[in-house]
This record gives sequence, structure tokens and C-alpha cells, in this order.
Amino acid sequence: MSKYLSFLSLFKTKRKEPRYFKMGEFLTIRNISNVPLELKLVEHFDPAPSDNFSLKNIAMSLASVTNSLGMTNNITRAPVPEISANATPFASRDVSIPLPPFTITTTDIHSFIKNPSERLRLTFQTELGGKHQMYCPVPTAETASLVALAPNPKYRFTGIYLSQHAHVTLYKSSNLDSWMRELPDSTPLGALSIPGTHNAPTHYEAAPSVRCQAVSPRTQLENGVRFFDLRVQVPTPYDPKSDKLILVHSVFPIALSGPKHFRDLYKDIRAFLDANPSETLICSFKREGTGKGTDEQLGHILKDHYTNLTEWFTQPRVPTLGEARGKIVLLRRFNIDDQLKSQWDGKGWGIDAAVWADNTPSAMCPSGEVCVQDFYQIMEPASIDKKIEYATAQMERSGCCSYESDAIQAAQQQQGKQFPLYVNFLSGSNFWNVQTWPEKIAEKVNPACVEFLCLRHMVTDDGKGVKAGDWSTGIIVCDWVGLDGDWDLVRCVVGMNSKLVQ
Repeated sequence: MSKYLSFLSLFKTKRKEPRYFKMGEFLTIRNISNVPLELKLVEHFDPAPSDNFSLKNIAMSLASVTNSLGMTNNITRAPVPEISANATPFASRDVSIPLPPFTITTTDIHSFIKNPSERLRLTFQTELGGKHQMYCPVPTAETASLVALAPNPKYRFTGIYLSQHAHVTLYKSSNLDSWMRELPDSTPLGALSIPGTHNAPTHYEAAPSVRCQAVSPRTQLENGVRFFDLRVQVPTPYDPKSDKLILVHSVFPIALSGPKHFRDLYKDIRAFLDANPSETLICSFKREGTGKGTDEQLGHILKDHYTNLTEWFTQPRVPTLGEARGKIVLLRRFNIDDQLKSQWDGKGWGIDAAVWADNTPSAMCPSGEVCVQDFYQIMEPASIDKKIEYATAQMERSGCCSYESDAIQAAQQQQGKQFPLYVNFLSGSNFWNVQTWPEKIAEKVNPACVEFLCLRHMVTDDGKGVKAGDWSTGIIVCDWVGLDGDWDLVRCVVGMNSKLVQ
């Protein structure tokens, strides 16, 4: 403490003011984990020398994500250099600031002392004594995982630093390839915060208005994604003996290199679930493309060539996590014929989302199983703000729900009581406007949603308290996650499940 105060005294008494003489705002820390934490040490570092992080290096990094039309995509965290392992802080301060679970704490720690470009290192400690360090801001090339200072720590944490707000949000982050492992079997899927991807397999080289993803579906799964939005074309002429389904985006193929088929994607999905039996994947199927294939034909291809009781959950209701582990949950955005309607004692087949209001800010499907936000007609860049408004409002609707085990048991005794899936599309597009193609929308929407989840999701209007509920985000269906290793949005969504862990 004395070293820190001594530096401040010297700083204030100098006659010649430095370039930045106003210290940063006080740091606010939000602990969204269910683990009590304590901030123990604060260290300030000078910015790295410019020759270690030149404009040339930035340009090379951006070039790696530039598509064929020369457009680039921003990521959540601005490019910053790493702090050298041998760096010495110019100021340090021992503190003891408790950070109880699910609370917001305003500290007396300045986000910077003499230069807005300086870096912070924060050291946190758990009740069991394990220490974890966070660098603010986190280097772009790394994940936002805190560095554990002891081997084999009991907990892992993710930290997101919003420099413009002097705000840190902490999440408990399991291994993203098996994050459902900690959650109780009795939890309905509608209670979970689930990262998803829109047009999940559209990571191939394709027209910019068609491509929606930066990385492959398998990479998405390994980094926490548990909902795939799939668009498939039924080949014509229809052959009931064929399992062929072509992956498309609207009427377009998803790759310039040639047709891609669901069978290959299915193999990757099954390989992942077989290796991670604690997990489930909700697959939404919608028929698109060209030709004369029908919804009913799509249903029979899936029923006859893919679905089975050991690998799929096809009941017409939202299951619990225990019922769905290791399985693909079928969410149906297509109509079915009478034969499939007779399945499951005449109740139907698959979670019924065949009908919802078009281009909607919020609508419940007639089945009552899915509440959706799917405002997608973003005709001009100004409409992106409206998209963000609708998406964050849907997160709040989901977050206010409460799914305690007693409430679940009571609700099951009430006829017709359902726990719907809150499906929240962050995607949108206008083919005729290059500024509203999927990548450009994600460039603005994804960071805005990260900021909202860290700063305002389930927070009272005064910014000091929190709202009641489980804080679920629902299913957040994204474009362009994982670009340049940036999984902040996925980590934020997964981290919101902490209230469900007993």
C-alpha cells in the first residue's frame, strides 16, 4: 500500500503535468460466478513499447480475416500487446475486496493512473486459496481465461474487461467442450443459456452474403456452441431410399467448392457427442434451396435415415438436460404429414417450431414450445441498433424466468404448463447492401451483446443491484463467432448458467 500511495504523492506534486493527468474511473467488478472471490492485488504496467506491436503487425492480423472483397470484421477485444512475463509494475497495491457471487462491487481502484493505454493485472483469490490473474485488457490472440497460479485448480474463470466503462465481469468457465457436465439432470433446456450459430456450417469459401461463420461446426462444438441452425434442400427427384440432404443458405449452396451434405456434418456431430456424453445439441432444421422437395419429404428423410431413440430426442416437447445428454434434440421448422403427426401417441414429432411470426421482435410459436426473436430484415446499417435492442430485450425475458427444482415439480402437475426455448437470433442480412451482409452485422451486434451481458443483463436500472430470476440468456444464435480466436460472446453466454449449479 505504501509503495502505491508514495507513487501517487509524487505524481500529484510534480509541477510539470504529464500528458494524461486525470486518473481513470473507479473500477467496477461484477462476479457472475457462484464462487466467492476476493481481489487481493492490483498492479499497473506501462504500455508495451510500440516496436513490439507495430502498425505493420496489426495490418497483418487484419489481413488474415479479410475476405475476397477486402472487408474486415472487428472482434470484441481491440488488438493489444501482451505484458512480458518479466515486466515490472510501476505501481502495485495490496487490497482485500470481497466479491460475493452474483453481485456488483464498486472499488476505489483507478482503471489507470497516468495513461489510458497502461495495463492492469488483477489477482483474485477463492475461498480455498487458489489465485487467478487477469490482464486488462486481454490480448486479442488469447482467450479471456484467467491465469491460474497453481496447478490443477478447482475452478477456472473467464474475465471480460470493458475499458470504456472501467468494468470487469467474471464468469466461472468450465471446459467449453463439456460445460453441461456441471448442470443438474433435472434442468429443462429452456432454463439454460445456450450459445448457438446461425447457418452453422457456412464457414466455407462462399459469397459474403452467404457465409455466416468463421470456423467449422466441429470447432464451434469444441468451444461451447450447443445449438445449430441448419438449412437443407431436399434433392429432386425425391428418392425415399436416399439420405441425401444438401446444406444451403436460402437458394444458395454454402460453398464455392461444390455441394455439402448433412450426412458429413452429422458424422462430426455424432463424433463430438460420443466423445462428450454429458452434452447435447439442439438442431433446428428448415427446408430451403431450389427444386420441388417438400417439408413432408424432409421429415421422412430425417425419420427414416437419421433419427433413432439412442442418438436423438424427437418427442414434441422441451426435454430436461438429463433426457437429452448425448443426443441431438430435434427442433422442427418444417411441416409434417399425418404419419409423423401420429408419433409419440399422436402428440407429434420433434419440438414444433414450424410456424412463427415473420421478422419478429418476439413471438411465441403456436405449440408454446419456442419463443423467438428473429428480426432479420436489416435493410440499412441504422437498423442494426434496432436489432440489438430486440436481442437484448429477449435476453431479459429469458433471464427473468425461474426454474428452481421445486417450481419445476409444481409446474409439471399443472396441465399445459411449459418451459419454452427462448431462441434469439443475432443474425440478419440485406443482400443488396454490402454494409448489412452477415459479417458486417456481426461486427457490431456481437460486441454489443457481450457488453450488454457483462454490464446490464439482469441489472437494476440504477446499475447497483440485480434482478430476480435465473439470468438465462436463452439460446443466442450468432454469426461469425470464433473469428481470430475470439470466443468472448460464447463464454459470456455459457457463464450465465452459474445460477443453475447447485
